[in-house]
Amino acid sequence: MTDDVTGETCQWQGWREATERALYGPGGFYLRPEGPAGHFRTSVHASALFAGAVARLLGEVAEELGTAEVDLVDVGAGRGELLTAVLAATAATDLRVRAYAVERAARPAGLDGRIVWTDRLPEPGSVRGLLFANEWLDNVPVDVAEADAAGVARYVEVRADGTERLGAPVAGPDAEWLARWWPLWEPGARAEIGRPRDEAWAAAVGSLAAGRAVAVDYGHVRDSRPPFGTLTGFRAGREVPPVPDGGCDVTAHVAVDACAAAGGAGGGTDARGAGGGTQTGAAGGVELLSQRDALHRLGVSGGRPPLSMASADPAGYLRALSSAGEAAELTARGGLGDFHWLVQRVRSAAG
Repeated sequence: MTDDVTGETCQWQGWREATERALYGPGGFYLRPEGPAGHFRTSVHASALFAGAVARLLGEVAEELGTAEVDLVDVGAGRGELLTAVLAATAATDLRVRAYAVERAARPAGLDGRIVWTDRLPEPGSVRGLLFANEWLDNVPVDVAEADAAGVARYVEVRADGTERLGAPVAGPDAEWLARWWPLWEPGARAEIGRPRDEAWAAAVGSLAAGRAVAVDYGHVRDSRPPFGTLTGFRAGREVPPVPDGGCDVTAHVAVDACAAAGGAGGGTDARGAGGGTQTGAAGGVELLSQRDALHRLGVSGGRPPLSMASADPAGYLRALSSAGEAAELTARGGLGDFHWLVQRVRSAAG
């Protein structure tokens, strides 16, 4: 616990404000030198196959745009691991990649000089290419609501030691968001109010002049909201109680259907599942699918190599077996394969 947080232990705050301070304030969890990789593995850290898939996706976007010069914006870039790997994967291709890392932590020492490091999203309509946000939205701080004994949705307040109490009734735009996306029907039911994530994703999609915006995260849709919310913490590879003292990650699953609607797909998109259904709207189109399906489309498969290869090419067989194991982890049911991919296409005014 930092000295700054210690002095505020007795203050009651909404979860959004408390999380903002704990993750991004002085000495905050995400500003520490070790970065996210010091506490949990994302798909980026699990296998280079993930970066290879993103590189192929970038190639698809470049082809759609009819150019070999393309932007790649990594939102929530950690320490630049994904961009570094994608630049390596595209080195032998014709792609000319302009790489941008959006991250609130300081630029890491020794990072590839081709990567532009910034703490804010690109200007609206300035990106032609791929904006990719892997496990970013789950760390956009949100308030938590709980229905009291009378069924009234109230903000949950928290202290730095994790103690909670119920505060004022939820009102205004937050109440409207709950009514549309996550109604609380029973006393004790909880929800994370995802409106700040909707706004963050809309701004991210809005930075595109043409191309695709992709958010990869664990999440849920309206027909399968968890009744008591998903707020939790992570520290050193283990799930822990969500305590906003700066000592652990504080995260919650993403209402991906609400983000999809906010991203500009006509304003009325109600994506209900992750089975690959597509809707088209003002921004070009939106698709929700599982990471398993998304990576299969991009050539990542967990299939084992044929046993005959073991005698014909033993070294190649071992490499292929290792690759299959990594692919299986990235696409596993009950694990990374269940992550949602929210894909939004933005077409230029010229079509």
